[in-house]
Amino acid sequence: MGRQSEAAASQAAAATALLRRAAVEHAPAALASSFGAEDMVLIDLLAAAALPITVFTLDTGRLPEETHALIDRVRNLYRLDIDIYFPDAPALEPFVRSHGINAFYESPLLRERCCAIRKTEPLARALAGKQAWITGLRRGQSITRRAIAVEEFDALHGVAKFNPLADWTHDDVWSYVKAHRVPYNALHDRGYASIGCAPCTRAIEPGEDERAGRWWWENPERKECGLHRAPSALPIVRLESGG
Repeated sequence: MGRQSEAAASQAAAATALLRRAAVEHAPAALASSFGAEDMVLIDLLAAAALPITVFTLDTGRLPEETHALIDRVRNLYRLDIDIYFPDAPALEPFVRSHGINAFYESPLLRERCCAIRKTEPLARALAGKQAWITGLRRGQSITRRAIAVEEFDALHGVAKFNPLADWTHDDVWSYVKAHRVPYNALHDRGYASIGCAPCTRAIEPGEDERAGRWWWENPERKECGLHRAPSALPIVRLESGG
């Protein structure tokens, strides 16, 4: 085994060890997956180690078909149950009625309200009763993620938060995917570095930030949906039916 392979194996072993600690010391633990390449690495690692970590995803109602296809493939290949959380209809319907289906293009505030309804509130339900939340966040993904820790505490949800790939690079992720023949979202082959809702995600150009294709009409320092912000940084979002 060459030096590079040894380094990759050590890196994967460290991530698996962290996943195991989350599963044992912070049960019940759950992996939040958007089925991007990073999350697929984590699914492969926890499945290989047969760790008692549940996997959930947030189906916003605007996901690409390629993501749904990958969810089905993961179920069949890894024999995993995928818990799916949807937006609360009584909150979503009046928002769409008042602002339209694509209101997020009109202003950052409306985009944040859309994310709050479709993602942040379902996440709170998904994490209810959990002791640990595992993510595929990496420091190299964007300016808003440069300071993330491998392990932290999410005060908003009251759970330990583990980011096993925090110090992995883009190349580290894809080297693992290729070496272990991990299935991945077909959109990655079309230039999508980060994959979220279909109307809010596009392919990026060479040299662009990995998350340049997410909410590309907004300031880079604000381009988070709210799932991974500190409570003090979260926007005040009201989910009532008014304008």
